[in-house]
Amino acid sequence: MSAFGAAVDMGFRYVETDVHATSDDVVVAFHDERLDRVTDRTGAIMVMPYEEVRQAKIGDTEHVPTLEELLDAWPDLRVNIDIKSQHAITPTVRVIERAKAHDRVCLASFSDKRRLAAQRRLSRPVATSAGQSVGAMFRAAATTPSMWRAGVVKRSLATVDGLQIPVSHRGVPLVTPSSLASAHQAGAFVHVWTINDADEMRHLLDQGVDGLVSDRADLLKEVLIERGQWS
Repeated sequence: MSAFGAAVDMGFRYVETDVHATSDDVVVAFHDERLDRVTDRTGAIMVMPYEEVRQAKIGDTEHVPTLEELLDAWPDLRVNIDIKSQHAITPTVRVIERAKAHDRVCLASFSDKRRLAAQRRLSRPVATSAGQSVGAMFRAAATTPSMWRAGVVKRSLATVDGLQIPVSHRGVPLVTPSSLASAHQAGAFVHVWTINDADEMRHLLDQGVDGLVSDRADLLKEVLIERGQWS
């Protein structure tokens, strides 16, 4: 929670988190499916009750936060939520519904099936980002002959509001002037992850990306200030 708080104190109004669900369906804002790497406990989150997960400490002091805690702590904060497992779909939907957070979350997942399953369970629409299968369809569509490209790209992105992608995948560039133009023409946003180098931030912003996901909130703020893009 102090990491999220530090970003908020810096002036950021958008944060990103992955989510998993415990055995008793509590949704935690945590990247890994296991506690082992960054806490003083071990074990898979999905087979443990939250009371047990909460006893794990990050850096000897921090507990593993819940998604509900994050949404409640900063009622105006926008939260990008990456659903990391099938088990987390319904519990995540329940948290969004309880918090009435539809207007301030963006749902994402590597699995478009997971993302669509969550969308269908929600009582109101939320912003959405493409998973791997929709991303692959977009990449193929963006390379079709120009006379058909606009329509094909738009159809490939019909179930999402945008793309959140790395600069490249397996040596294939994903963020290019052409792919950006195609996405924007279809009305989709493009966010790029995970950018921790100032020169790369500048280059991508020059190209016209709509957002950057970074571990270096401090560096990103400096770049945005120097460019006059910080508000």
